[in-house]
Amino acid sequence: MTPTQLKKATLTVLDGADAGKVIAVLFNPSEYSFDRSNSYKAISLPGLGSPLLQFVNGDADQLSMELFLDDYTDAKGPTSNAKAEQAPVASRLEAISKLLNIDRDLHAPPPVRFAWGPLEFSAVIEKLGRKVTMFRPDGKPARATLNIAFKEYRTLRQQLEQPRRESADKTKRRVVVGQDSLWALAAREYGDPREWRRIADANDLDDPLALVPGDWLELPPIENPNAATR
Repeated sequence: MTPTQLKKATLTVLDGADAGKVIAVLFNPSEYSFDRSNSYKAISLPGLGSPLLQFVNGDADQLSMELFLDDYTDAKGPTSNAKAEQAPVASRLEAISKLLNIDRDLHAPPPVRFAWGPLEFSAVIEKLGRKVTMFRPDGKPARATLNIAFKEYRTLRQQLEQPRRESADKTKRRVVVGQDSLWALAAREYGDPREWRRIADANDLDDPLALVPGDWLELPPIENPNAATR
């Protein structure tokens, strides 16, 4: 991999004793995944072959990915002749790992904001795995891969003032992941793959096959009179 293939991403501490601290990483944009789930309660009624399901609550969004730290391929790393990164891999590994610790002011691990290009995600770190694959002569890490899972962080005020209202009659934005296609997005969001033209028109896509993982698409509401029809 060359430095041009690896884009810079940052982790910013949002609250607590280290609020405002920014940790830079190299992010390989091959893939990342979002997951979200809902909780339901099964209610058994006499005479029915299966229980009734009652919605209880929604869970927070989860974002998982690999983060890449490397002193040698980082264009701004410690080996760069142009501008050395103040914190080498060893220091950044330690700083990211500390984000799982209980903050003395919050009495809980601090929330962070992951930012890479158009993607911004406020969350807490739920899980972190570290794999070091290169070392300096003194044994300090020089290259590492982090498997990290974030869980969305929203305060009570945010949830009350900005409740989620997402349905087929509301405009939404989605990121292209893996082998996503307009047909698959239309089937998932509208329940009909033929609605792909609605998405293509809203995003000025001349070629429906020219989707790249990481692209953001606007999904217009069904009620939009200017959207394409079947």
